Amino acid sequence: MSDDVHPESPQRPVPPLQPSDPLRPTTEQLAWQREGLGVFFHVGVNTFAGLEWSDGTLSPGIFDPTDLDADEWVRTAHDLGAAYVVLTAKHHDGFCLWPTATTDYSVRASPWRQGRGDLVAEVAAACERWGLGLGLYLSPWDRHAPEYADPARYDAFYLAQLRELCTGYGPLHELWFDGAGSAGREYDWEAIGDLVDELQPGAMVFNMGRATIRWVGNEDGLASDPVEYVTTSADLNNYDDDVIETAAPRYLPPECDVSLRDGWFWQEGEQPKSLPHLLAIHDRSIGLGANLLLNIPPDRRGRIDPADASRVSELAGALHARFGSPIPARCEPASAVLRLPGPTTFDHVELREHLEDGQRIRRHRILDAEGRELAAGGTVGVRRIHRLAAPVTAEVLQLEIEGEGAALDAACVHDARGTVVPDLSGSRRAPTTAPDGPLPE
Repeated sequence: MSDDVHPESPQRPVPPLQPSDPLRPTTEQLAWQREGLGVFFHVGVNTFAGLEWSDGTLSPGIFDPTDLDADEWVRTAHDLGAAYVVLTAKHHDGFCLWPTATTDYSVRASPWRQGRGDLVAEVAAACERWGLGLGLYLSPWDRHAPEYADPARYDAFYLAQLRELCTGYGPLHELWFDGAGSAGREYDWEAIGDLVDELQPGAMVFNMGRATIRWVGNEDGLASDPVEYVTTSADLNNYDDDVIETAAPRYLPPECDVSLRDGWFWQEGEQPKSLPHLLAIHDRSIGLGANLLLNIPPDRRGRIDPADASRVSELAGALHARFGSPIPARCEPASAVLRLPGPTTFDHVELREHLEDGQRIRRHRILDAEGRELAAGGTVGVRRIHRLAAPVTAEVLQLEIEGEGAALDAACVHDARGTVVPDLSGSRRAPTTAPDGPLPE
């Protein structure tokens, strides 16, 4: 077995839990996990200022994309194979991409669309056209709102913004609550949870409050084996060691987020990550049973940068070449055998765990008919993809799994010979210092 390693970006360890009756996913959680891939869109005043973070003082007048095409954004995500997108409706600077009634710091005060634009609505309409779920990022930390200095006033302000987003744009697939800047700050998560439960009960909730999914713990897009779905904690952000503790174990599958470029917002002069790097990210996220949220930042025109569009197209083609023609294996649980249709040459093995009763596989091994180990690992989860050290020709594989009540739903093999090889060597780690200095105390 060959597993790429990124020694500089370990996933922060999640304490393994092995209850006798593992926690079970909801129908919505399991559906989200099976989707696997989403696309992030970071866009806002930072795009026009050459900044990753801004402090809430940039003029809304600089937000003026000249050729914005939300349909192109969502079509790009669709063509990559994503099932959902997440838009930064409000980043830490407080600038809102919809004409909110809560503040004048929004697209209403910009020259874009003569102040009558609504970018959230345009992305929502594009998602409906292309059949993708709409997710919205609403930063709890707000560096513009004067209300932020008064927790009670800000909680009411934030709830009003969240209500607008939860009532104005149809069903939401995911609500993204970023923990950056919020260490030590208490928000009214009870009220926030009640509002989400009332208005968008099917939405996945990222990492904070009544979370149903969690952050993987780095901004490199990399999970590590084992990928535990049941945990008592989640990391808060990439810039300090704060951890969110839960009162009891919860089923919280991880989402890996990473940008196509070095930065989250489009910056002049940056280039997209290499294709081998992106394929390695895929294998260390989706291939380990986590979800992947890949950021593709629109440029100052409001379009996808041509270099980014080309790289995303290459990625889609490479993923199709590797995994677009799966050869199913029949699972024979009584004999722990995976049986292929006939002698088959392959270099990848994909396993899918039966998760309706919870995550149960703790370790597994894949052997050939003579008992030679081809691959081994810890968890399997919603999907586990092993890239073998060399191609194998076989008709029967033996499977060893550990875990009370553990079972597979499906298995297949892939013949990816001749395709681009994943490679993390030489890749840069996402920064772990805040983009504009120390975070607030």
